[in-house]
Amino acid sequence: MTEVDPGGLRIRALPVAHTSHPTCGYRIVGEAGVVVWAPEFWTFPPWAAEADLMFAEASGWDRPIRFRGGVGGHAPVRDVGAEAARNRIGRLVYAHIGRPCLRAMDAGLTPEYGEWGREGRTYVLSPHRRGC
Repeated sequence: MTEVDPGGLRIRALPVAHTSHPTCGYRIVGEAGVVVWAPEFWTFPPWAAEADLMFAEASGWDRPIRFRGGVGGHAPVRDVGAEAARNRIGRLVYAHIGRPCLRAMDAGLTPEYGEWGREGRTYVLSPHRRGC
């Protein structure tokens, strides 16, 4: 895990609690704002707070998915959305969509906070509204 600064961006690899081996997400800061890429985690990463846009875990729908041996797992969308709202995430997009969420989508269910990510969609930040 490292930090790089390519062409006006600051990209930091930061740890997430997910499994027994080191796992990371990314906090990307640029002129337009802050984007977080954390598609897999067991607990909401505190370093994601106040991001303008976050791509987040969506393996489970209404209950956590626990890995064998108690070495982590996947947080459910309902918990991720509540934590994102509490951490003032501007726009939440669910990525890494698992079977429980696919079944929820097929049933017409939508997250209380955030939106389902769509393959091929482009996500653009509007001019920066908040401090980095």
